[in-house]
Order: sequence, then structure tokens, then C-alpha cells
Amino acid sequence: MKRLLVNLSYYNPNESGLEVYAKNLLPYLKPLNPILLTAVKFPDFECYPISESLSSLYQWKGHVRRLRWTQLELPRVYKHLGASLLFSPVIEAPIAPSVRSVITIHDSIPLRFGKPLKFSPSYHKFVLPLVAKRAIHIFCNSHSTAQDAVKFYGVNKSKITVTHLGFDHEHFRPMPKESDAKYFLYLGRPDVNKNLFRVIDAFCMIDGEEPIELWLVGKKDSVYYPPLQAFANSKPQASRIRFLDYVPYQELPKIISGASAMVFPSLWEGFGLPVLEAMACGTPVITSNLSSLPEIVGEAALLVNPYQTEEIAKAMKQLLQDSSIALSLSQKGINRAQQFRWQFTGEATFNKLKELL
Repeated sequence: MKRLLVNLSYYNPNESGLEVYAKNLLPYLKPLNPILLTAVKFPDFECYPISESLSSLYQWKGHVRRLRWTQLELPRVYKHLGASLLFSPVIEAPIAPSVRSVITIHDSIPLRFGKPLKFSPSYHKFVLPLVAKRAIHIFCNSHSTAQDAVKFYGVNKSKITVTHLGFDHEHFRPMPKESDAKYFLYLGRPDVNKNLFRVIDAFCMIDGEEPIELWLVGKKDSVYYPPLQAFANSKPQASRIRFLDYVPYQELPKIISGASAMVFPSLWEGFGLPVLEAMACGTPVITSNLSSLPEIVGEAALLVNPYQTEEIAKAMKQLLQDSSIALSLSQKGINRAQQFRWQFTGEATFNKLKELL
């Protein structure tokens, strides 16, 4: 009997985009009877328990432990369970030739922007290309990411399948505003590629137009968040810049729907899930004209050069002053979002994994 292992060693109960991706794929993989390598219980699946200390819940320490486990222990688990194929929803898999692996590449951001961790540069420069080349197939979440996989990891494009992400259509939908608060919204981590220093500067440039706040929603980490908070506190508008930390999944549609706009001028994205969720909620979107973002939003957003603070500010001001543009983008966003469904992602993933088993 051929067995599929699904590597969920990174899985964090406080779900971010990577966890959302895996969780929404699993129902479509059920017919393959996979064994999940996980510290989190998934009642409908056969699970092989591993330590929670490997997960992203433990930030960089968990990352280091997981990388060691992936290369040294995972090949033994693969053999012990009699597996035929390993599917990893992230770019993490053994480089041992005894393991047949399929991985997902979500972005190339570490190679483009680096990470302030001592082990990271050499890991991303030397280990990840080996993981990608050893994999017998690769899923990428956008055509932009697929191009980067060829460029940065040297893989042949013939072994890449592009599977755009989806979203929960029942969950992310326009909802009535629950308060009179008026705010621009950013949703995601405070990493350097998210361009939040320019977002704050752009917000400060429109000061005085009308009362409005800037809400930055995302888990406060120990690396990127402190300097960003200090920068915001140095501004005269500091009292109108709010850091909301991690917001539970159930609360996201309300916060997104209540925003005047989602401001997401990232310097680079593999996909940009918050942008899709904002469009689904009918919230106007301001985003970058780079990477995957134009591919995802089509004509349903205001595109800006993320390196030009003035362009970001101009787009924010435009949405405040012209309600017809905001209304038009709202409707275009709702329509555009309908093209993205987890069903499409899940079925394409299932079909390829079944073929490779």
C-alpha cells in the first residue's frame, strides 16, 4: 500500500497564511489516506505525533529545531512508516535521496530581503535550492512565485504546478460596520518586506484631511515589531496609529469590512492572502504593482509603486475624497475574489499527488 505523509511540523495553532493553506488542503487529500506528521490533533486523519517545540509557535528556536529534525529524523520516520511520498506544504523536506518529496514554495522573500538571523543567509542560499532540486514536484501559489523558483532555486519549470490560494467564502464576506471608527487597515506580519515604515509615513502625509486612524493588525514579534513601534511613536500622529496584535480568525471579517481600505503596498509577496480576503469583504484595496499582487487583484485595486511613499499617500487620499472610486473598487473586489476557491487549489493538489504516488 502506497502511503502519503504530510509534513505539518511547522503548524502553529495561532494560524497564519501557511497554516490556513494547509488546513484548507487537507479535506481534499482525505481520499489519499495520508498520515499527518503533527503536534496538533486533526480528528479525521491518522496522525503521527511529533513535538510541538518544532513549530513556528517557538519562532526562530522552533525553526532551528525543525530544520535539524527535518534532515536527521524525518528520513527515519519516512522509512519507519513505509511511506511512498512526502508532501510538505512549505519548502522544508529532507535532502536525503531516500525520501521522495513534493513541496510548496510560497515566496522567495528571504533571498530577496534577507532575515536578521545568523543561520538564515546560508540556509536559504545553500540548503533551500537543494530541497527544491531534490523535490520531484513543486507547487507554487502564483506565477510570480513560479518564476522566482526557477530564478532563485534553479528548478526546471516543467516540474512546477501553479495553484492559487483560496479563501472561505462563507466566512469572508461584506459585513455591517459595528462602530463609527474610521481607519485604514494593514493585516499581516510586521516583516521588513511588508513596507510598514512607508505605510506609516504615507498615513502621516494625509494628516489633517479628516479624522482617520491607521490600524496595523498582526502578531507582534521580537525582531521587526519593536523598531516599527518606536518609529510610529516618534510621529505627531502616534495616537492615531494602533497596533492590534494577533486577531482571532473569527474576528477578521468584521475588522476588514469596517476599514476604509486595506493598505498593503508590500515590497514583495508570493501571493498576498490579506488582499484576497479584503476584496471578498468588499473593502477597497491599495496594493503594490510588483510581484504577485497585480496577478491576484487584476483591475480591482489601486496599484502603487511601493517604494514611493507619495504614491501610497495619494491613493489613501483618493479613497477618502472620492466615494465613487471606493464603491467601484468594492464591487470589483467582490467579483474578482469569486475566481479564487480552495476547491480549485485542493483538487489540483490532490490530482498531482495521486499521480505521483
